[in-house]
Amino acid sequence: MNHHQKNIKIQTTGKSFHDITAKIKSIVAESGINMGLCTLFIRHTSASLVIQENADPDVLRDLSNFFSKLVPEDSKSYIHDAEGPDDMPAHIRSVLTQTSQQIPITQGRLVLGTWQGIYLWEHRDRSHYREIVVHISGV
Repeated sequence: MNHHQKNIKIQTTGKSFHDITAKIKSIVAESGINMGLCTLFIRHTSASLVIQENADPDVLRDLSNFFSKLVPEDSKSYIHDAEGPDDMPAHIRSVLTQTSQQIPITQGRLVLGTWQGIYLWEHRDRSHYREIVVHISGV
């Protein structure tokens, strides 16, 4: 079994989805792995990784709106506020989503569905540099 690992840094622009599908596909291609598994891990507690609809941007807007209602930024509701009123809600949102994803690789390509894209979801208000570890294993 072969392994290939790369860290990528993404600068976010505050609360938003960042499509990283093309970057991940490129790393899979450079790995030379024909059949295996691509594991993604974000090294942060206030952002997450999601696989979601990539055709209609309304889906991402609806997800963002839903999470704003589900986890409001009400400073009276949380004890932890050392980094501002958006910090604790960002931690909760990351717990409710994912900090890692696994995607099969077949014939040297990610096995994503037709309308699936890979997104870094920034849960904080301001811009951050986020690091994602991409680990590919297989043959």
